[in-house]
Amino acid sequence: MRTTQIVIALCLLVVLGVPFAMSGVKRGDIHTEGAVKLIVVTPHVPQIRDEFARAFTIWHDREYGQPAVIDFRTPGGTSEIRKQLSAMFTDAIKRQFIGRDPDEVGGDFLILEPGSIAFDVMFGGGSYDHSALKDGTTVPVKLSDSTVQNVTVSQSVPMNFTQDELDEIFGDNEIGPQELYDPEQYWIGTALSSFGIVYNRDVYRDRLKLPLPEQFADLMKHELGGWIALADPRQSGSITTTFDSILGNEGWTEGWRILRGMSGNTRYFTNSSTKPPIDVSNGEAAAGLAIDFYGRGQAQIIKDSGGGDRVGYQEPKGAVYVDADPISIINGGANPELARRFVRFCLTEEGQALWQFAKDNPDNPIGADGKPMGPEWSELRRMPVRRVMYEKYFPYFMDQVNPFDIVSDVQNPGWRTGVQVMMGCFGIDIANDCRAGYEALGEAKASGQFSDEEIAELDGLYFAFPETEIDGVMVPFTEATYRAVRNEWRKPGRQVRLEIEYTRFYRENYREIARRVRERL
Repeated sequence: MRTTQIVIALCLLVVLGVPFAMSGVKRGDIHTEGAVKLIVVTPHVPQIRDEFARAFTIWHDREYGQPAVIDFRTPGGTSEIRKQLSAMFTDAIKRQFIGRDPDEVGGDFLILEPGSIAFDVMFGGGSYDHSALKDGTTVPVKLSDSTVQNVTVSQSVPMNFTQDELDEIFGDNEIGPQELYDPEQYWIGTALSSFGIVYNRDVYRDRLKLPLPEQFADLMKHELGGWIALADPRQSGSITTTFDSILGNEGWTEGWRILRGMSGNTRYFTNSSTKPPIDVSNGEAAAGLAIDFYGRGQAQIIKDSGGGDRVGYQEPKGAVYVDADPISIINGGANPELARRFVRFCLTEEGQALWQFAKDNPDNPIGADGKPMGPEWSELRRMPVRRVMYEKYFPYFMDQVNPFDIVSDVQNPGWRTGVQVMMGCFGIDIANDCRAGYEALGEAKASGQFSDEEIAELDGLYFAFPETEIDGVMVPFTEATYRAVRNEWRKPGRQVRLEIEYTRFYRENYREIARRVRERL
């Protein structure tokens, strides 16, 4: 018994001690005594956090004669971060503005007292999420004259770049139809994100006997039933952007067919956009949707661990949506000047090299400190936002992809709310019925026992949308009526009631399909 306890204790020491030992080896030359601290909230993975924390400490010590350390806070994905920020701002606005003179709370731009918000910077997420920070929080506040006034405070503050600096850093403020930074500087892109398909070659080739996916529509094939891994767009801002971009590139009708066909093939809907690439690599799913660096990064991990090239990542040709991955300085953060310095670091060639250079490579280009640029511990497989990186350093990139060349010119349609509401109703909340209905539809098509008219009728049942009552009129869910339907959802309590009606509609249709097919087959 005693021997067993000793062995367990030794194993525990190894598990706990190795990270500290490795940390001493890797970080021993980084000066942190007397460092100032920046608090950064982020959805970024640990590898990104570690590399940027290390590099920023060194850069700040060199440029300002004092090291700076980053305290990363990771409450979850962008949706969770925004919820937490909204709660913080609601409380801070009430504390700061209650009882104030009405003249003191007017105007378009209100600054919170330094330190009233726990974070200095939000690092990462999509342009949609950072634009929401700019839009801010509105809170009813009782003022000194006993009136109640809605006080709106932006959750981010403009940065201090001159236009000449922005032009030098970015050139034209565009990638396809998207912007690289907010013209008013409430957010600035630090990297680029695209979206595609991550897949397992072994599953496709050996188990399913299917060709590898090239387009999003390939994930609709009935042979993939139970093999597609998707994230819940209500929990992941990045996957919502992915689904929204599919609608934009494919058009309303075909785009929704793809989303609904993929939903019918799901193994699951997860609340984390990082899970599908991992499960695909393990063979628990054949394919899924992924942000580019999750897909490429997982492929790299499998290759480095001796797993060969079984994991692949495909960006569908002509349908690549590219979005800026921004940074915002938080209104009311304790250290706005240090926050601005971190933003500037992220946009230096030294900071941009972290995204795409090979790790710990002595052949990487030399940076301002006379040492090779790039990450030390992890290859991040992200795409830099600055064009100069592609012009000067492209041969050193891990991924020979230039997003400025492959981006789709189709504007993201802005149907995000529709994606979240409808996918919740037709796919996620009744996933079993959705899969059963789609499986039955596939069986009917393959059986030869149904006429073309009957197949068309079953297909129509599966892909139908419910109508919405607006001012006593039943309105179909179409591209032309989308905004009217969305506005109906915004009425107090209306969305919840409609979601119940929609879910009932979809469930009845799926079960009707399954019933008809069972009776025939």
